[in-house]
Amino acid sequence: MKSHHSLPPIGNRIIKSSAGVLLCYCVYLLRGRAGLPFYSMLAVLWCIQPYTSKAVSQALQRSVGTLIGAAFGLVIILLEIYVIPVYNTVWGYLIIGLMIIPVLYTTVLLGRKNASYFSCVVFLSITVVHMTDSDPFIFVLNRVLDTFIGIAVGLLVSIARLPKKRVRDKLFVAELDDMLAPVTEELEPYSKVEINRMLDDGLQFTIVTMRTPAALRKPLADVRLNLPVVVMNGAALYDMKENSFVKAYIISGQTCGLIREIVLAEGMNCFTNALCGDALMIYYDSLENDAEKSIYESMRCSPYRNYLCRRPHPDDKVIYLMIVDKTEKTEVLRKRISGSESGKMVNIVSYPSDDYPGYSYIKIYNKNASAKRMLECLREEYGLPEAVTVGARDRDDVRTSGRSLNAIAKALKNSFEPLWFKK
Repeated sequence: MKSHHSLPPIGNRIIKSSAGVLLCYCVYLLRGRAGLPFYSMLAVLWCIQPYTSKAVSQALQRSVGTLIGAAFGLVIILLEIYVIPVYNTVWGYLIIGLMIIPVLYTTVLLGRKNASYFSCVVFLSITVVHMTDSDPFIFVLNRVLDTFIGIAVGLLVSIARLPKKRVRDKLFVAELDDMLAPVTEELEPYSKVEINRMLDDGLQFTIVTMRTPAALRKPLADVRLNLPVVVMNGAALYDMKENSFVKAYIISGQTCGLIREIVLAEGMNCFTNALCGDALMIYYDSLENDAEKSIYESMRCSPYRNYLCRRPHPDDKVIYLMIVDKTEKTEVLRKRISGSESGKMVNIVSYPSDDYPGYSYIKIYNKNASAKRMLECLREEYGLPEAVTVGARDRDDVRTSGRSLNAIAKALKNSFEPLWFKK
């Protein structure tokens, strides 16, 4: 089956780069065609970045590099005028080559190693290309001025925003279990930039999933989530930045032991997920069926999952138990657990597997574990009076155009920062 990939959208950075180049032409004309707009345009393209902080960093880097290169370029010009001929002479080639050393070393002394390339570019443009100008001092002045014009235009364009409201007093929630297909789907670069930019602007955003934190690593790579995510069907809150569990509902050792006895009596295996500090330990007894073996082989290499072939200790902080087996067997097991005394102490979720036809999952949590309860805790902790769900379901507050992470990004943008004249 062929997959149909649509072309990525033209992002804001591309549009702003074009606008920046046009503005450099406008400034050039306003200056009476003085200087070389080429250098302004180069600076603009370098400074326009997805994030404002990055744009400022690039502008500073370009500024320092330009000043260092221009200063050493002036030294060569003075040598040419007052000491010895430098341009197009053997001595000149030697001097220019050796001057690269102090140019680069100055960037090291100033702690601006990233500016070394631009220092050399400015230095060589002065000493190799423009030494024979009628007034090289004017070129040096214009070279610096053109660069700083480009930097100013680049920062202005990078920071510029359409007049939009920012909805910072609501908790936006995306339930990925209804969206991800497949689970490994990753955000497009454009969507990552947009979500991170909104997070920088005050978006309060979290994820709800029945999966473990490890399953979110790839789909949400490089997304700087500022709130903990609700994982394992509401059994835990996990901080992706700090790699730590903020809150968890634990199944007691006694209840866990009784349920495991029922599972083993049915001749089935149980994956027991327990916390050891901020690490997730996954205990198992044996791998009997193809689904178990496939899950183990595909997951065990993750640095965020730790599989151990042994029984859990009674004092382990068990978050949930997972059983995967033939549907007819899991249905019998679910009824046995539900009808037991220990079944009254837990929340049992059962559903068919999409990846393994004919198999079903049983996941068992503390009876108090729920995504709704965890979201309430999150709302109260951060003082957010309202939660807004984002998804493809009819009951979601904000409907997405499709069932994907990129559709979530688009819906978030329209909801978090509507144009000021829209209600």
